[in-house]
Amino acid sequence: MSISTADFKNGLTIEVDHAIWRIVEFQHVKPGKGGAFVRSKLKNLRTGAVQEKTFRAGAKMELAEISQAKMQYLYNDGTNYVFMNTETYDQVSIPNESMKNAAKYLLENMEVTVTSFGNEILGVEVPNTVTLEVAETEPGIRGDTATGGSKPATMETGLVVQVPFFVNAGDKLIINTQEGSYVSRA
Repeated sequence: MSISTADFKNGLTIEVDHAIWRIVEFQHVKPGKGGAFVRSKLKNLRTGAVQEKTFRAGAKMELAEISQAKMQYLYNDGTNYVFMNTETYDQVSIPNESMKNAAKYLLENMEVTVTSFGNEILGVEVPNTVTLEVAETEPGIRGDTATGGSKPATMETGLVVQVPFFVNAGDKLIINTQEGSYVSRA
């Protein structure tokens, strides 16, 4: 399906130069001299790179039909992460190198959203916050305050997060997956 720059919306996915892009933001510009144009910030869904592109007003491009499916993370076999579609029970294997940041937050049986374009898997979206257990951290020392600084803690998935001094190994913490930061105790 073909669309023009007049149809741009944040979050819309388009196909430009054989790449799949999500519109992050855009602005219609009408200069006093010359033709109108659209300045946009696009995110490449294959690589994750964000790029600014300018289009002539009224330029046509293809709408990218992407699909999203709720899937459950099953296991990692060493080279692939295996997910199961919660509606059809089909299993999908995604190579380790394609997982990017999502792998740091995955626990077995966690529900995620898998985005695909045709048969090509573009990415895995984890929930905005996840609850992970602290696997290893230095013990807190009596007298340390809750607001007096932070220390590194290694979570059960291997993710390293800065946490307050009162957090100990075995504690369950809520982690923000967008920033990779500590939110609170669970």
